[in-house]
Amino acid sequence: MKTAIAILNWNGEKLLPQFLPSVINNSKNAEIYVIDNASTDNSIQLLKTQFPSVKVIHNKENYGFAQGYNKGLKYIDAEYFCLLNSDVEVTENWIEPIEKLFNNNPDIAAIQPKILDYKNKEYFEYAGAGGGFIDKFGYPFCRGRIFSTLEKDKGQYNDTTQIFWATGASLFIRKKDFFEQNGFDEEFFAHMEEIDLCWRLNNAGRKIYYCGESTVYHLGGATLDKANPKKWYLNYRNSLWMMLKNLPANKLFPMLFTRLSMDGIAAIAFLPKQGLPHVWAVFLSHMHFYFGFTKMYKKRQQHQSKNYSDKKLLPFQYFIQKRQYFKDLK
Repeated sequence: MKTAIAILNWNGEKLLPQFLPSVINNSKNAEIYVIDNASTDNSIQLLKTQFPSVKVIHNKENYGFAQGYNKGLKYIDAEYFCLLNSDVEVTENWIEPIEKLFNNNPDIAAIQPKILDYKNKEYFEYAGAGGGFIDKFGYPFCRGRIFSTLEKDKGQYNDTTQIFWATGASLFIRKKDFFEQNGFDEEFFAHMEEIDLCWRLNNAGRKIYYCGESTVYHLGGATLDKANPKKWYLNYRNSLWMMLKNLPANKLFPMLFTRLSMDGIAAIAFLPKQGLPHVWAVFLSHMHFYFGFTKMYKKRQQHQSKNYSDKKLLPFQYFIQKRQYFKDLK
């Protein structure tokens, strides 16, 4: 078996009947697994009665995205894993071009398909869009999505190209590469863990690709809504930890200092719109970044690639210079 699809589930009783049929119908040559993070709803019974062909792996508790996958994938034997969110609708022939790309390029570790918005299928979706990158200060962005601006899909990203990070919403990765990097960093719990993993793969000389011949539709926000302060907290904290682990040594502390300052400015700037919960999320993320500093610093690899980004400060380009599309970034 080349590809195994692994869907992490926690209380997904409403999502599974909506999205799982497209996965089953369009993935004839792949085995499908649901890794359940100790759901308390009727998810497991639903899978047994409505989707008996799907194999279920039971985690003992809700380990979050990172640890949940790390534990569950140990029980799956395949050359390639596809880590698929439970709120993703897939399309015909979505696996074959990705397998072909893997087969013809042994230096590729991970691949993502085109990610479009399930609610508005003519537009790219926030989590992954046309392939992920970061700027010099660790701000992630995508082709087709800069901060909250989403591009309309006009075929501009129908290519196959190297990217910096692939989204965890639909992440194809070689089993060998996943376990050689010890999987996701479990301290992250959720958010940014796939960018951290891809950054480590880049540092190890492996490649990440985007395949525009494959398309999926992502609902997004099914677990944590974008406005949820916990989501803000995880994104801020994990982004700092990711930089601490992966930035080249000569840029580490200048970039971290600048990023911490930028977070503070953002908290103040968004106070009228987001309110005190956003400020509190930033404050907590910074405190926990400092508490975890030593542990994360020890996780730095021997080699950190100096060529992690060619894009200058993204917030300045987006908010001040009004460059809201990937093609306009300097």
